Amino acid sequence: MQDEYRTVARAGVHETEINRSRFLCALAPAATEQEAQEFIAGVRKEHADATHNCWAYVIGADAAVQKASDDGEPGGTAGVPMLQMLLRRDMRYVVAVVTRYYGGVKLGAGGLIRAYGGAVGEALDDLGTLTRRRFRLATVTVDHQRAGKLQNDLRTAGRAVRDVRYAESVTIEIGLPEGDVDTFRAWLADATAGSAGFELGGEAYGDA
Repeated sequence: MQDEYRTVARAGVHETEINRSRFLCALAPAATEQEAQEFIAGVRKEHADATHNCWAYVIGADAAVQKASDDGEPGGTAGVPMLQMLLRRDMRYVVAVVTRYYGGVKLGAGGLIRAYGGAVGEALDDLGTLTRRRFRLATVTVDHQRAGKLQNDLRTAGRAVRDVRYAESVTIEIGLPEGDVDTFRAWLADATAGSAGFELGGEAYGDA
């Protein structure tokens, strides 16, 4: 698995004009291929009167799924440059749709490639990106008396508390970088006089 990846900070649209053609790049995070396709369908519906709605998406921290469409532009002049820009910027779990309203001036193959790739690059700059880092999920179990102080200690130490559940004992779910597991285990034993339970879970990604 990748240790980290980048994705778009938020959904949004960036518009640019080139030789009287309007290029609107809509970007959004997409956790699955289905989410990406639903976003594309939504943009196509909103801009059904546009000359073209070209798209590209990358799904998976390791970029396992990569797809693109020229939507009627000459082959390789729209979707592929958009996809290449996403990959060049190390973007994952992201979908881009560039809507073109033709302005009457032909751009030629080179112009189209620059326009579509550039529209994605400008939109990424405008909307911003996030880095997500891989970590291990871990569960800490502690008695009610120690729970409040432990939660404060965890937050003070900069540990990401993801969930807290109260039952006979208190279960706190946290995220740990892989290299910090042993250090954290020792810290926890010290902080709770060895009374806390600790169990490692699976892997996930979170904001770096």
